[in-house]
Amino acid sequence: MSIVTLLPFIVLIGAMFLMTRSAKKKQQAAQQMRNEMQAGTGVRTIGGMYATVKEIHEDTVLLEVAPGVHAIYAKNAIGAVLADEEYNRILDGADPIHGDESIVPDDASSLTGDTAGDATETGDKADKIDLGKAETPADAEPAAEAEAEAKDAKDAKDAKDTVKADADAAKDEKKSGDDAK
Repeated sequence: MSIVTLLPFIVLIGAMFLMTRSAKKKQQAAQQMRNEMQAGTGVRTIGGMYATVKEIHEDTVLLEVAPGVHAIYAKNAIGAVLADEEYNRILDGADPIHGDESIVPDDASSLTGDTAGDATETGDKADKIDLGKAETPADAEPAAEAEAEAKDAKDAKDAKDTVKADADAAKDEKKSGDDAK
C-alpha cells in the first residue's frame, strides 16, 4: 500500500482526535466551573432559571430560586456561574452596563416621524382586527354559484311541495268522490 491510499484514513483519524480533544476540554472547563462554585453565587441552570447557590454537596446543589423557596439540582444542571454584577442586573431588570450603546425604540413612530396623535390613532385602528373574510373577485364567482344553487334548491323544494299538495288534493277528491257515489 502506498501512502497516498492511507492519507484519507490518516486525515480522518486526525480530525476525530481533534474533535474529541476539544469536546473533552469543554467538559473539563464546565466541570471546573461547577467545582469552583461557592455558596451565595448566582447561577443560571441549563433550563434558563436564575438562582442563588445555598449549599453545595458532592453531586447536588441546593438553590434558592425565590426568597424562601429552595430546590435541589444536580451539579450538571448548572449552565453558568454568573458574576455578582451580572446576576444582580438580571434579577433587578436594570439597564445594561454599557449605557453609551444605541437603543432601538419599541415602536416605529420615532423612526417614521409620525406625531404622537397620529400614532395613537393608527394604534387604535391597529388594535381592531377584522377577522372576516374580505370578498375578492375570485371569491365572488363561487358566492354567486352558491346563491344560484340555493335558489335552484328552493325552487325544487317549492315544486315538490306543489306536487305533494296536488297529490293530497287528488286523494281528498277521490275520497269525497267515493262517498258521493
